[in-house]
Parts: sequence; structure tokens; C-alpha cells
Amino acid sequence: MRWYLTVAVAAVVAAATATPARADVKMDDTTKKATAKALEWLAAKQNQDGSWSDGGYAHNTAITAFALMAFMSQGHLPNQGQYGPEVAKGARFLLSCSRPEDGYLVGGRGGNMYCHAMATLALAELWGSTQNEEIKPALKKAVDLIIKCQSPEGGWRYQPHPSGSDISITVMQVKALRAANNAGLKVPNETMNKALDYIDRCYNKGVGGFSYQAGGGAPGFARTAAGLCILFLTEGDRKREGIAGKDNPNKRFTKEELPKAVAYLKSQSQSYMHYFYGHYYAAHAMHRLGGLEVDGKKPYEAEWDQWYTTVNKSFLASQAKDGSWTQVSRGEVGPIYQTSIAVVILSVPMNYLPIFQR
Repeated sequence: MRWYLTVAVAAVVAAATATPARADVKMDDTTKKATAKALEWLAAKQNQDGSWSDGGYAHNTAITAFALMAFMSQGHLPNQGQYGPEVAKGARFLLSCSRPEDGYLVGGRGGNMYCHAMATLALAELWGSTQNEEIKPALKKAVDLIIKCQSPEGGWRYQPHPSGSDISITVMQVKALRAANNAGLKVPNETMNKALDYIDRCYNKGVGGFSYQAGGGAPGFARTAAGLCILFLTEGDRKREGIAGKDNPNKRFTKEELPKAVAYLKSQSQSYMHYFYGHYYAAHAMHRLGGLEVDGKKPYEAEWDQWYTTVNKSFLASQAKDGSWTQVSRGEVGPIYQTSIAVVILSVPMNYLPIFQR
């Protein structure tokens, strides 16, 4: 996102002076032990068919995908690493859930486009990391379905057909498409172009946050974290391929808006609703922000340093003795979901997941 920075640098750097910049955040031994215990707990909760269940979501592809991302964030791949067998079983479960006629990744228990996107993302990360030919056909069908289901206004909704848009589901589809593109599956520029334009229309210039749908509504922490995550994630694509009309004078989110958006995100970081979900995207966005270079320097590095340090302390303090995050008090799905996301966030400095890499 270097094209955002020229005007924005001074304001954001000034907000970050409380924490000095350094080479990059590292996981300390305490965090490594905490995440190791969490993975041990997650492994024990895997179902016989390779899936994970949580709350009312039994044998669910999204819950399974989040759990797989947690193991992959620590370098465990199918039949590689301590939890290689568990990851292999989870991958096989996702592949078995591909609907023959269109590749919809929800399985026999049902689901929606949230589930499909998370499963697609997990398969894309697995394909990109292993090049296992068993994964590619299902991944290709899953990607094609996302492209086919894009609504005329550019986003996606709950069901696998063009039926409206909201930022939450749209961001999940874009993240899955970006991971698939990283792994070598071509995603049409037009698809990304329309999606990013829709996300741009969700931005509220007056507040600095992103709303649930384009055209109005109150911004929120999770929505803003998701919007910023995607804008950072796709920045390289826009520069290389002209995606999202970066010179469009009518765009709401310009380089001048970046300090306001980051300030809003920081001010809402303890928001009650969708706490883990929001931090899943916020960690991604802030990590990318910290790695941005301007004139050979990284002026935003302290922002990521400060963010990770704060989140690390908060998450470790709330971890249960058995290694899980089981206190479901912020409108979340359940402990499998929360524990998986906590591990992914705390493991960002390990740099294993391709989608999180700078």
C-alpha cells in the first residue's frame, strides 16, 4: 500500500512514538509454550472424520478450516511436523465436503458462504505450501464458485448465488481468492476490481471505519479490521495489474484516510462483539502495516510492535489452564473457534502462513 503513504506517514508515526521500532516482533518463549499447549488441546478435540465441531456447528468446514490454519501457522502440514497426521485428516475432510456439481465446501451438515470461503482459504494455503495434486481440483472448483456467485454490486452474501453483498462475507471471499491467486490459480482482475470497489463503498469517511454494507450503517471494529486487511492484502495486485481503479477520484478510502482508519481501529480494539473475528483480521492488517516501506524505511513498524505486544498480553492472560480460550463472552462461536484464532494471531511473527506473509 505504498501509494497510500506519502501524505499519511507523519500522522501515523506520531501516534506510534510510545513504542520504538525494531527489526520485527518475535514470539517469546512464554507465547511459544502457550500456543503449543493450545495446539495440543485442539488436536485432542478433532473428530474421527478429521473435522472439528464447535457450539452448534457440528463437523463444520469453517471451524475445521480455522483449526487447520492454527496448526499451519506453527508450520504443521499434512504428514509433516508433530501434528502432520491431524492436518492431513482435516484436509481430507475438507476435500470430502466438496459438492460434486459445483464445489460448494459445506459438506453434509450444511453451511453458507462463510464456511465455503474459510474452507477455500485453508485449501489454498495447503495447496500453496505442499503442491499436493489431490487438493487442486477441489480448490479450483471452490474458486470458480466464488467468482460465479459475485453479485452485480461486487460483493457476496450468505448463499452460493449472486444475491446481495455485505463486507464481512465479501472480505472472506476476497481473502480466499487472494490465497488461491498466490498459490497459482488465476483470479480475473474484474472479479477483484468489483469486490474492492464494493469494500471501498463501505468506508465511512466521517468516522474512519467500515460499515457492514455499502451506503450506510454504523462502522465497527471487526468490519474495519476486515476492510483494512483486504486493502493491504491486495495492494501488490493493484500495483502490478491495475486492479481497483487506484486513480479513481471518487474513491472514499484514499491515502489521506489511512491515519484515521488506523486510529479508529485502535480505539475500537476492545469492542465486545466479534472480538476474536475482528482481531483475526486486525492482526493481519497491522502486520502488513508494520512491514510497509517508504523511502527504504519502515515508519509504521512501531504500530505493529505496539499492537502485537498489547494483544499478546491480553490473550495470554485470558488463556485457560488447559491451553484453550474457552470463556465465550463476546458473542463468539465457541472455544475451538476462539482457540484457533488466538493461535493464528499469536503465531503471525513465525511467518509460516503464506497469506500472512509480507
